[in-house]
Amino acid sequence: MTRRRWAMSLLTGSLMVLGSATPAAADPPGPTDYQSSIAAVEPPVTGVEATMIGGDAFLQIRVDSGIHVVVLGYRGEPYVQFLPDGTVEENQASPSTYLNEDRYAETEVPAEASYDAEPQWEVVATNGRWAWHDHRTHWMNPARPLGSEPGDQILEAVVPLTVDGADVSLTVVSVWQEAPSALAGIAGAVVGLALLVGLIAWLGRGRGATVGVAATALVALAMGWWQVSSVPNETGPSALLYLLPAAALVLSGAGLLLWRERMATFGFVAAVPLAMWGFLKRDGIVRAIIPTDAPLSLDRAVTAAALVVGVVAALVLFWVVSRGGAAAAPTRRAAEEPAG
Repeated sequence: MTRRRWAMSLLTGSLMVLGSATPAAADPPGPTDYQSSIAAVEPPVTGVEATMIGGDAFLQIRVDSGIHVVVLGYRGEPYVQFLPDGTVEENQASPSTYLNEDRYAETEVPAEASYDAEPQWEVVATNGRWAWHDHRTHWMNPARPLGSEPGDQILEAVVPLTVDGADVSLTVVSVWQEAPSALAGIAGAVVGLALLVGLIAWLGRGRGATVGVAATALVALAMGWWQVSSVPNETGPSALLYLLPAAALVLSGAGLLLWRERMATFGFVAAVPLAMWGFLKRDGIVRAIIPTDAPLSLDRAVTAAALVVGVVAALVLFWVVSRGGAAAAPTRRAAEEPAG
């Protein structure tokens, strides 16, 4: 097989990985332009805390020990209960359980689930805390609200629950947020590209592009882990947020430290998951809210840098591999110098 055909086979295999690397079945919080918040708790209660996760993606309730709370579903049926010992149970006979698996309720409800069925409780947590897609707390259409604009309140709804047998209402409002400045994304892309070009000019195409991938992957790994650790586990944050940059870092490091004769090959394979990571997080560049505790401008800049570095480095390294130049240019020149 010629080097060019071998490189094409490598590219095809990488694209197959790109197509198969989709998030898990859970519907995790993602970038959004809407911010929901708890406007009122009536009557006021102590020991029960309600917050929104990811802007408007998940409603989270935390209950102190010694308190019994039951959250009611869409037709008043028991949906989630918090027991006094901290155990949290979900009613598997409630249609709300299945509708809440997806942000837009695009899930199938089993035939045996019914709003008037006897509750079938299943333990889902033991720490007195649980979060779920509650469709009363967010805009239920991918399209923008007609007749509204950024800054407008687009939703107000009530989530009913009982606290030690007493009726309590959570009033939730959602506001359309202004779009973020494009400066962070542009700055990240420019800095990433400048770094890559500078490394290539200094170290040669193969080594320079591979070092650029490794450096960018290290920063992306930190940002991905920061985002995953910013939300509760039950919201299903995608492991790809840290697995993709981790793979890019390991592969590029292997090329730089272990298999230098195949450095460009490893660098090319590493650039693919780095670009995938940037593509996975691309909506965060233009959305107002990102589900992370990291500074949003920093997250947007790193995302843009990873996308640009991944794509450009992959193209450069594919060209190097296809021409049989797996090693870095300075290394080749040193090897070609006459002895003595």
